[in-house]
Amino acid sequence: MDDRGIRQTDLIRAAQKRGARLGKSQLSQYVNGRTLPRQDSLELLASLLGVHADWLAWGKLPEAPQALPMSSNQYAERPSTPNAARRMPSNASGAVHPGQDVPSTDAVPVSTATQTSEPTSADTFDSASKLTASTAHAEKHVATQQVPTSERTPVMRHFKKSSKLNNVLYDVRGPVVDEAARMESEGMRILKLNIGNPAPFGFRAPDEVVHDMRQQLPDGEGYSDSRGLFSARKAIMQYCQIRNLPNVTMEDIYTGNGVSELINLCMQAILDNGDEILIPSPDYPLWTACATLAGGTPVHYICDEQAEWNPDLDDIRSKISPRTKAIVLINPNNPTGALYPREVLAEIVEIAREHQLMILSDEIYDRLIMDGFEHTSIASMAPDLFCITFSGLSKSHMIAGYRIGWMVLSGNKRCAKDLIEGIHMLANMRLCSNVPAQAIVQTALGGYQSVQRYIVPGGRVHDQRDLVYEALNQIPGISAVKPKAAFYIFPKIDVKRFNITDDEQFALDLLHEKHILIVPGKGFNWHKPDHFRVVYLPRRRVLTECMEDLADFMETYRQA
Repeated sequence: MDDRGIRQTDLIRAAQKRGARLGKSQLSQYVNGRTLPRQDSLELLASLLGVHADWLAWGKLPEAPQALPMSSNQYAERPSTPNAARRMPSNASGAVHPGQDVPSTDAVPVSTATQTSEPTSADTFDSASKLTASTAHAEKHVATQQVPTSERTPVMRHFKKSSKLNNVLYDVRGPVVDEAARMESEGMRILKLNIGNPAPFGFRAPDEVVHDMRQQLPDGEGYSDSRGLFSARKAIMQYCQIRNLPNVTMEDIYTGNGVSELINLCMQAILDNGDEILIPSPDYPLWTACATLAGGTPVHYICDEQAEWNPDLDDIRSKISPRTKAIVLINPNNPTGALYPREVLAEIVEIAREHQLMILSDEIYDRLIMDGFEHTSIASMAPDLFCITFSGLSKSHMIAGYRIGWMVLSGNKRCAKDLIEGIHMLANMRLCSNVPAQAIVQTALGGYQSVQRYIVPGGRVHDQRDLVYEALNQIPGISAVKPKAAFYIFPKIDVKRFNITDDEQFALDLLHEKHILIVPGKGFNWHKPDHFRVVYLPRRRVLTECMEDLADFMETYRQA
């Protein structure tokens, strides 16, 4: 591909012209050497490149039959030079030596069936160079030599990823981020607006939290109770009391290595194969990925941009089936920054009550609320329903790397007795969460809440949000709803104005031209190519530079 100047997007478009689909993530992971495509994708890729599928998979051509006299209908014409990154292994047969470009397969006999499925020249990517005499000679040698069985080199066994991962995506750290990493490795400066990790942008943990962790390190060398340290769970229980979560005891609280671990644990405990779970769109993609990995079926309900990104209640109702087991809320929301009002939460509680659904509420940003708004935990409004509420310190205390989160079981636990046993078993299996990080929960929740100074006028998060919101809305063809919480904004692009049909390609084009890294809307399970997420954690100077570069880029951008 490098020799011929072929990009991954060229292959994807060529596949689309044939009416076939070549997965972007799967292709990216294959090119980067991480995994082998499924057989159907491998054959499609081979057809597009004009090479043999076995060569793409194993780095060698299938054994040729005994040489026969050549005639015009015995041999199929192939493009001349495949990707030089692929090399033929040497063997006793006299095949091409290591480091030599793999020859084309002009002289490899093909069956009638193979001939009928060969790509036309319009569908393949022909090399501009001609075969050299030595390459042609080696090619003929490969085609005409039979290797004695005793001299054949055994084919190396390749290990494929589990098929359970086939539909699991996490594009927050996907192909666009991989490309940015490649560019960085070549010395390019990348302006990163892609991930909600406060520390690299100059946000520091409160001194008292860091001090207490240092002091308690000697006591954190052993396992804790699988639920967590008593002091941590006691502090979380008291926080739940302040938040009015009903019927919460010390036994209902589980600490985790961040909320992410606990989401995965819960999906494994809750979902049987084919169970449906309602998840917002856009979402934090870990929810969809973990539900899929657990064998469940994510069913996405729409959040309405025209209603400040609040859940569309009618859409929720229309998506419920007899297999629906639970509904997920992300409130405050990532990626939109929305904060759901009490009246919307009350309607969702009524829907869950009517259909006997459990409620799973991701509230990791509940202490990052701006403009005088207040956060309401939906569990406080549903004492008769089984609820699981997720939160932690990663965002509110700017310590994402410490990996400390928790989940709280509340409400009607009698109807979930068996499920709770399953959750507890899985918690026991991972032994416990990070003990030194648990040791700071009491200090963090009970002491001075330093995050408050960031989210008021004059504070970094507040003012950086305002800067990005105003700058985005001044760019012709881009509009955005003002976030009320968290670190994120989810602007909309006028796709007709910019001829955008592929939001990942838009993100790659922006990255290549302006070195700005964003995450396209598809990374958050959004159904149209018309949104992207911006993280407004970088300092004002960097954000100003990014917004100016984005405006300059959009002025002339038209997607090919």
